[in-house]
Amino acid sequence: MSSVVIYCRSGFENDAAAEINHHAQLQSVAGYVKAKPNTGFVTFECFAKEDAERLLKQIDFKSLVFARQWFAGTLLSGMPLEDRVGEIKQCVADFPLCGELRVETPDTNEGKELSKFCKKISTPLAKSLEKQNKLTRNVKPQKPVLHVLFLANDTAYVGFSFSDNNSPFFMGIPRLRMPADGPSRSTLKLDEAFNVFLTKEQAEERVRPGMRGVDLGACPGGWTYQLVRRGMFVAAIDNGPMNDKLMESGQVKHFREDGFKYRPEKRNIDWLVCDMVEKPSKVTQLMIDWIVNGFVKELIFNLKLPMKKRFDSVYECLQLIDDELAHYNVGYKLQAKHLYHDREEVTVHIQVLKVPQNLYS
Repeated sequence: MSSVVIYCRSGFENDAAAEINHHAQLQSVAGYVKAKPNTGFVTFECFAKEDAERLLKQIDFKSLVFARQWFAGTLLSGMPLEDRVGEIKQCVADFPLCGELRVETPDTNEGKELSKFCKKISTPLAKSLEKQNKLTRNVKPQKPVLHVLFLANDTAYVGFSFSDNNSPFFMGIPRLRMPADGPSRSTLKLDEAFNVFLTKEQAEERVRPGMRGVDLGACPGGWTYQLVRRGMFVAAIDNGPMNDKLMESGQVKHFREDGFKYRPEKRNIDWLVCDMVEKPSKVTQLMIDWIVNGFVKELIFNLKLPMKKRFDSVYECLQLIDDELAHYNVGYKLQAKHLYHDREEVTVHIQVLKVPQNLYS
């Protein structure tokens, strides 16, 4: 296998391509990117056959912003329509035993037209791969995931990813429902962020009823809603009106203030969330200020992207965070992802591990 196949949002192929090229260079892996606009995926073609699998092992998938999913694979084209299963079986002959099969398509209109076909072929393909001893009968989360990404009914990338370094979601997309009483569709962005950035066990420990949250730019309350439904008490900061039902919950205090000027009276905030429409560098500086002054333990915030050089803009902000927090000797963990429910924005999560007290005492 010589291809690293990466799923992304349609229209963001250049950003995903720039990103994998950047990381491949850091790993001294030679190759080139193949990307077509609005296809929902890109590939990095390695000159050395073994380097695709090497990249999947050496690059932390969580460090990729624009990738929804990835796998090391090979392109099968012109498969005979009467025996596509047979062609795929030949391709996986040297694969490790996999614990799950995902027959997928790019997240595009063309891809959706193939979804019924993918469901139809999944069962006979799985049974055949089980007989070949390339797929376990029951899902085994610790084993590699076998991917078949159909681009047409006779063309597919076939490969595998490692379950400890990929997205656990089918097509890299968490399936979430819009709550009937949600104040706005933006509520799904924060719900997805909690699902992507935290495991179930981490969420049980770090997102608990009774915690204190702050929502900067809260109006009308889409992100506040997600904190409230998780049992938090929330300071909603916005000059605009808040959703009436949220205010009736008794868990929200509304402060009609500028989100860039507001600071809490005490350093006891568990979660800060922010979805304000502003330059990404300005939001980044605001988040850094909250962190180095010891106001908050964890943050989730959005960086609105420019029309051009989106990859450059995001990585400049992430580098600024790295530089500033290193300068102040702050311990932290950071993840950033272009989520399914994001549009022209990227969502960032920071867990603050240590802030030297002399910074704010």
